[in-house]
Amino acid sequence: MSVLARVAARRLAAARAVIPGLWRGQYFSSGKEPAENNPVTPMLRHLIYKIKSTGPITVAEYMREVLTNPAKGYYVTRDMLGGKGDFITSPEISQIFGELLGIWFISEWIATGKNAAFQLVELGPGRGTLLGDILRVFSQLGSVLRNCDISIHLVEVSQKLSEIQALTLTEEKVPLEREAGSPVYMKGVTKSGIPISWYRDLQDVPKGYSFYLAHEFFDVLPVHKFQKTPQGWREVLIDIDPQVSDKLRFVLAPCATPAEAFIQCDETRNHVEVCPDAGVIIQELSQRIALTGGAALIADYGHDGTKTDTFRGFCDHKLHDVLIAPGTADLTADVDFSYLRRMSQEKVASLGPISQQTFLRNMGIDVRLKILLDKSDEPSLREQLLQGYRMLMNPEKMGERFNFFALVPHQRLHGRNRQTNACQSKPSGFGELVWR
Repeated sequence: MSVLARVAARRLAAARAVIPGLWRGQYFSSGKEPAENNPVTPMLRHLIYKIKSTGPITVAEYMREVLTNPAKGYYVTRDMLGGKGDFITSPEISQIFGELLGIWFISEWIATGKNAAFQLVELGPGRGTLLGDILRVFSQLGSVLRNCDISIHLVEVSQKLSEIQALTLTEEKVPLEREAGSPVYMKGVTKSGIPISWYRDLQDVPKGYSFYLAHEFFDVLPVHKFQKTPQGWREVLIDIDPQVSDKLRFVLAPCATPAEAFIQCDETRNHVEVCPDAGVIIQELSQRIALTGGAALIADYGHDGTKTDTFRGFCDHKLHDVLIAPGTADLTADVDFSYLRRMSQEKVASLGPISQQTFLRNMGIDVRLKILLDKSDEPSLREQLLQGYRMLMNPEKMGERFNFFALVPHQRLHGRNRQTNACQSKPSGFGELVWR
């Protein structure tokens, strides 16, 4: 055996020296399903080969492979949204949701002086339903936005989803851009005549006065998981079950791993999930907003540094064991908003998190619902509006489980309105809607 082969063998043996006994997740343990309920998917074969070659992998690496692998990833190969997908998002439930977000962006544009131009940048736009509702509001309030040069910029890694977004927003198939060296891979014009471009990375989006939207985006970014033990923090890894060769299991690393550096020294929880990718994106957003103005609005499942084990899977609108049939279910973990706030590094001011129920009520959802109900004579449409409202606002459904969080320039909260010279009010949603 060569020297390199012996070194590789020693490294693999060290990686296999996991702590005996399985760490058990809150939602599911570690693939304890019978063999017939654990189909060997192409992604599972890929992961088993990977683990056999290099040893146990982190939960973050597992999520990244399962969700975004270019050949077998869940987001690459499936249309996971809507009634036929694995989960339904707020925009699919009610048009009012997107309309109120459209009002939020216009309100912030007015509050910060009505710039001559702005970019609306959405991270992970899904099917484009939310943006479509926002753009409809922009069209309806065209007199307010007249003479404002608006452009749309979408950050999307899934070619399949970007094609669906193009059909939703432009009503046509947008061809791929072939320009060498261009970060834009698709370009078109929306139904209302606004230029729209697609990118694979936020850093490729042109800098400038922008409003950023991230709706159910951060909860699918890869997380590292850590468990506190008598020996200190140990990272949760994913390995092959030694009893069943085509099953995966959770294990604990035998010693500290590099990702442990992300844990705060004063952390009091016994189990922690950390998302470095989210930190990088928040730093980029904070730097852009501090430099060129605008705001970022983030809406997601999450908590303010209080929860522990939230890693879970969804398939056919039901909870799904994260280690069973990888590649066939969505994987998610609640957003830690305290971590996002910390990663903004005080370059900008942060607001929230506040519950979706509070945010939408502050934005006037009750008034908007009444207007739509008064305009509708069709019983089925009225019932649909009421069901959507209850789903969005009920604390047991999305009302308290979903949160809103915003990043704005410091002067937005402490400065004065350039047009009225009045003290700035808190951004709409985080306070009552003020329309001037």
